[in-house]
Amino acid sequence: MNYEEPDGKTARIAVFRVAARGGKPVGSLVLNPGGPGFPGTSFAPQAAQAWASSPITKSFDLVGFDPRGVGDSTPTLDCYTDAERENDAMIASFDAGPDDWTEQETRQLYQRCAERSGGQDALAHVGTRDVARDMDVLREVLGDDKLTFVGTSYGTRLGAVYAEMFPANVRALVLDAAFDPLKGSRERRLEQARGLQRGFEQLAVFCATKPDCPLGTDPKRATEVFQKLAQPLIDKPIQAGKGRDLTFVKAVSGVTAGLYTKTTWPMIIAGIAELRDGRGDTLIALRDIIHERAADGTYSNSLEATLAINCLDEERNNPAEETALKRDFIEAAPYADTGRPVTEARDGCERWPVRPTLGYPYATDIKGLPDTLTLSTTGDPVTPHEGGISLARTLGGSLLTVEGNQHGVALAPNSCINDALSDYLIRLKAPGAGARCTL
Repeated sequence: MNYEEPDGKTARIAVFRVAARGGKPVGSLVLNPGGPGFPGTSFAPQAAQAWASSPITKSFDLVGFDPRGVGDSTPTLDCYTDAERENDAMIASFDAGPDDWTEQETRQLYQRCAERSGGQDALAHVGTRDVARDMDVLREVLGDDKLTFVGTSYGTRLGAVYAEMFPANVRALVLDAAFDPLKGSRERRLEQARGLQRGFEQLAVFCATKPDCPLGTDPKRATEVFQKLAQPLIDKPIQAGKGRDLTFVKAVSGVTAGLYTKTTWPMIIAGIAELRDGRGDTLIALRDIIHERAADGTYSNSLEATLAINCLDEERNNPAEETALKRDFIEAAPYADTGRPVTEARDGCERWPVRPTLGYPYATDIKGLPDTLTLSTTGDPVTPHEGGISLARTLGGSLLTVEGNQHGVALAPNSCINDALSDYLIRLKAPGAGARCTL
């Protein structure tokens, strides 16, 4: 659990390996899907399916692992019951609707997380620097002299931190949908808010070309139209399937989940049309995807793990700073506005007794790092393109720019992207300067 106490408590890391289709694989390709709380054990078979006809699956064993605290690894981070999650338990103040944590609730949050996760030690040692050390142990256990890695979204932070800590152990890093290593938590959160609002506005333009668009024919008024449909849910949720209600928080979460890729825009539009007509089935279904809610009403721990891990990775705010962040987030992403004033917001991590361990900026001035490959999509609504440019420049690596509106493209069915990945991962040949693909 604590690398400074190697004879103390231990963690168990769940690993799933899909064997290479070829006779003599290059080695292992370690995968991380992001989050930071999403499990890699389910990501490896997804990658195997997406790359089924790619030389990547002939050349590598695909290895997904659940970072400490996540999925099937133990101890497992757990902060809420399923009932609390269904009742919109808070994950972050800036997307929590009209409510916010009180000082007592932040104290209770830490106590609940510690009690349900195996104690304070579990919460003190789940940051990215701990996971990077775990990944180097995994590399050795797999028998690889050097690490070959593909990470998406938060996985780009994990890959970059690994490169900072173990540059001599890197063979190849693909970093898809990048976190900017030079920007602190506040600036990155607001960039994300602006990206999501751009995604919503692009959705509105798309919708306006369709008959009976629930956002209307004027995309400039789409945010206002959605606010008028969604804000009444604060006081009066509507039915959404058998025995469930669509609340304001669930509606905004559903729209946000659908903005991750252009392919789900029609589903958002259908959900907003249902909302206009007094039903919430489609928006709550979109929300359930990102919250990993199963049909039986149980939730994975992915977003709870994300909360606890971020308490060690992100910069921590006092109430004044968190209140300003929430106000600025809503101003940058008004589609999520409750229509009510923000009085006082609190950082859910404020009662964590250990300080954050990541540090900003990170992964700078790395010596001896081989070429890396950053994939960055121009219309990514969650990790804006500028962050990918910054990460590639910071690591001194290569950049592949992808034209499109999607968060994460490493598994996209796109021959241009797949060819670039294969050349880099197998032959260590990165695309040249100015390389571009189009979704």
